[in-house]
Amino acid sequence: MDIYIDQLAALAHPQRLALFRLLVRRYPQAVAAGELAQALDVRQNTLSAYLASLRQAGLIAQSRTGRSLLYRIDMAQAEGLLAYLFDDCCRGRVAACAPPQSDMPRQEHSMGDTPFHILFICTGNSARSIFAEAILAKLGQGRFVAHSAGTAPYSQLNPLAVQMLQDKGHDIAPLFAKNITHFQAPDAPKMDFVFTVCDLAANEDCPAWPGQPITAHWGVPDPVKATGTPAQRMIEFQAAYGALYNRIAAFVALPIETLGRASLQAHLDAIAKEHPAQ
Repeated sequence: MDIYIDQLAALAHPQRLALFRLLVRRYPQAVAAGELAQALDVRQNTLSAYLASLRQAGLIAQSRTGRSLLYRIDMAQAEGLLAYLFDDCCRGRVAACAPPQSDMPRQEHSMGDTPFHILFICTGNSARSIFAEAILAKLGQGRFVAHSAGTAPYSQLNPLAVQMLQDKGHDIAPLFAKNITHFQAPDAPKMDFVFTVCDLAANEDCPAWPGQPITAHWGVPDPVKATGTPAQRMIEFQAAYGALYNRIAAFVALPIETLGRASLQAHLDAIAKEHPAQ
């Protein structure tokens, strides 16, 4: 029990809790300390203290790549804490500890129904999330309805992204930049899955989605930031497209209708690991 008391104490600080939540959103990625400090707008020495506290409680793990220290949620420990709260503190009483019915996964669409509504989110909604929307629309074969949005969308799609989609035979007519608020309105379609495909979007602490869709982070480097000749830049667009295509093809192949939420979440996290961005 002592370990759970230590973990709850570590999460009792608002900034440490924000750090923990950020790393959950970025899972299974390991995130550099500098990026964490920038995302949370805290000084490096302050962040180091937060990280040390969460590591001591066993909630996060540290690794090193070159000179960079990387941090990732220890998901087994986090799940153990939640299980302790439910089984011991709540005595397994669903009525006492589960979210109210209005917050549970929507009843009118079980995981056995199709089509599934999928939302891909990035910052600009001009390339990566647009790629994902187009790819799923092509591979979905009626099982999925693909959507995309940006947290700060551009007014137009990136020309190189549009060119590449056309060259690969995608229908670009339905594609346009959309703000994430479009899908948070009361009359918006209810999402079954929400994927962030850029790190900046995943870093943002957005409200929980209505209906509690299954979420995952499939971050891909931004090809829009590539420099050089058009041919050199197109290589970066091809890399982003290829990474998303491989992940979405693996997702489409899953027997979604027969899998529970926990199993689906594990599969989505595994896809991010097994098909890394270039």
